[in-house]
Amino acid sequence: MNILDKIVLRKKIEIQERKSSISYNQLEKTLFFSQHSTSLKDSINSKNLSIIAEHKRKSPSKSEINFSTPTNEIIQGYQDAGAAAISVLTDSYFFGGSNEDLNFAKKNSTIPILRKEFIIDEFQIIESKSIGADAVLLIASILNENEIINLSRLAKENNLDVLIEVHTPEELKKSLNENIDLIGVNNRNLKTFKVDLENSINICNQIPKNFTKISESGLNSIDDLRILLECGFDGFLIGEQFMREKDPGSKLKELINSY
Repeated sequence: MNILDKIVLRKKIEIQERKSSISYNQLEKTLFFSQHSTSLKDSINSKNLSIIAEHKRKSPSKSEINFSTPTNEIIQGYQDAGAAAISVLTDSYFFGGSNEDLNFAKKNSTIPILRKEFIIDEFQIIESKSIGADAVLLIASILNENEIINLSRLAKENNLDVLIEVHTPEELKKSLNENIDLIGVNNRNLKTFKVDLENSINICNQIPKNFTKISESGLNSIDDLRILLECGFDGFLIGEQFMREKDPGSKLKELINSY
């Protein structure tokens, strides 16, 4: 069993536990559920260099990344540095995140908040809206075509933008529907965690022009970003490069200023 299979297996257990502790009705009565969401797609398309800066404490491939910098400093630093959006990992067991991290980010920033989670159930879409997400991540490799359609439709019905993450042309093909706003090409194979920037370059031209294009993972320099911008990407999701620094916001600002 690879790491992705292990994550999904644990996520199924977590979802059942969450469903037994809180109802859909309770989620729909939360503070953020009735609030208007801020468009991730619009924010990405409004900047010359659009970075979705990620709040990520650890990962299966890197173990601990940063548990020392307080969440408030990370969120404020990202916003002040000019991030187009903030991605928040909410998986606790494998990534050290929480719903509270996302909730805090929403309360203390004005830019879009992307919930980065392993979403496999409609409950998680409603939960995402209830904790303050403006957009959700769907991962094509753990969903079939009908699941992608149903989950993305529910997200749009609740005013959430949808970023779908693909790794292969086959995953891209099954992911294209009218409810998807952004296509993210992950340069990290989630089964092996090997990173290859060529993955974004090879898939970019296969993405229809009406989708906003995001490259994810393994982006370590402004030269990498320039290459991908020339290929047609509109923005980038970067986490580890920032989070391994004591001051993630300063590292983001340095990257943006170098452009």
